[in-house]
Amino acid sequence: MFFATVLAGASNLLGDVWNFIRNPANGSSAHLWTTIQLSVYPIVFSFVIALPLGILTARRPIAAFLSANLSGLARAIPSLVFLAVMVPIFGIGFTPSAIALTLLGIPPILLNTIAGLQGIDPAAIDAAKGMGMTRWQILQRVETPLVLPILAAGVRIAALQIVATTPIAALIGAGGFGEYILAGVNILDYVQATAGALGIIVLALLTEALFSVLQRVLTPAGVRASENVAA
Repeated sequence: MFFATVLAGASNLLGDVWNFIRNPANGSSAHLWTTIQLSVYPIVFSFVIALPLGILTARRPIAAFLSANLSGLARAIPSLVFLAVMVPIFGIGFTPSAIALTLLGIPPILLNTIAGLQGIDPAAIDAAKGMGMTRWQILQRVETPLVLPILAAGVRIAALQIVATTPIAALIGAGGFGEYILAGVNILDYVQATAGALGIIVLALLTEALFSVLQRVLTPAGVRASENVAA
């Protein structure tokens, strides 16, 4: 009886959420588009910043040590702090939120780039140098294929962290599904809050699926074969 009541209540709630989303007056499409932008721009910018930085510092012990430790320290800082710091500098709205989310996404990509490049067997680099390859050719033909799976894993972690943090960005006026959650909690409108939460959950699951496939595709066949044998 208890479970039947719970299931009936959940079914009614989901029905109300669906009606809420379908109602044009609630602006679900605009909130979805804003949330996607809040996710995609920071993912792209964090990749563009972290990848070159990782490549430049990976082969320099002191620089790599500082980058790795500062990135680890940044990952320990609560996401809300990144957003709060942006307000006195850039004000409120979409732009400061996107900057804060970009800063949030840099550490995982940077750490994985450095770890991936440092984990390459030096013998492979020496062999490439012996063949007369330039530094750029070694990076392009030897290091990049080997580091791609680890880099993809870093981007995957960063993407999930960014998507999961977008609701908090509504606190500084970024918009998106976070507005549904905040407004729903403030006025005890569980339908609106659930609509926002479910929107974020769906986007997070889609992001996980997309980057899982991407990571799988970017993993060289030989590496996949070795992983399967080890498993």
